[in-house]
Amino acid sequence: MKLLLSLLLWINFAGTPDLATIRKMYPNVTKSDSNAKEFSAKMADISDNDDKILVAYKAASILLDSNYQKKLTNKIARFKEGAKLLESTIKSEPNNIEIRMIRLSIQENVPRITGYKKNIKEDQKYITTHYAEQNGALKDYLKDFILQSKSFSEKEKQFVK
Repeated sequence: MKLLLSLLLWINFAGTPDLATIRKMYPNVTKSDSNAKEFSAKMADISDNDDKILVAYKAASILLDSNYQKKLTNKIARFKEGAKLLESTIKSEPNNIEIRMIRLSIQENVPRITGYKKNIKEDQKYITTHYAEQNGALKDYLKDFILQSKSFSEKEKQFVK
C-alpha cells in the first residue's frame, strides 16, 4: 500500500513542471519554433486547479501556440482560449505581479488587430509600483523582463538596475 501511494505521489509531482524551470524557459519561447513547442509541451498537463502562476504560463503557451496554427479559425480559437484563461487567472489573483508580467509580455507582442493590448499601462504601473516589495529571485526575474520590455521608460529601467 505504501509503495502504491508513493508511486502515485511521484507520478503526480513528476508531471508538474517547477516554476524555476518555467521562468528559465519563458524568455526564450519566441526565439525558435522548437523552444515554443517545448514550452507548450511542458505546460500541457497544467490544469486550472494548479498554482495560478503556472496556469498563467499555460495561458501564455496557448496564446503562443495560436501562432503555429495553419487555419485562421484555429488561430483565432486558440488565441481566444489563451486570452480567456489568462484573464480568468488574473481575475482570481489580481495582485500577483508575475501573472501581470506574463500578461504584459503577451500584450506587448500581439498584433494590434487582436484587440488584446488594453492592459499594458495598468500592468506596467502595477509592476513598477510593487517591484521593490518582491523577493530576490522574483525581483531578478522581473528586472530582466523590465530591462528588455518596450513598456517601461528609460527612467523606470534605471530604477531597477
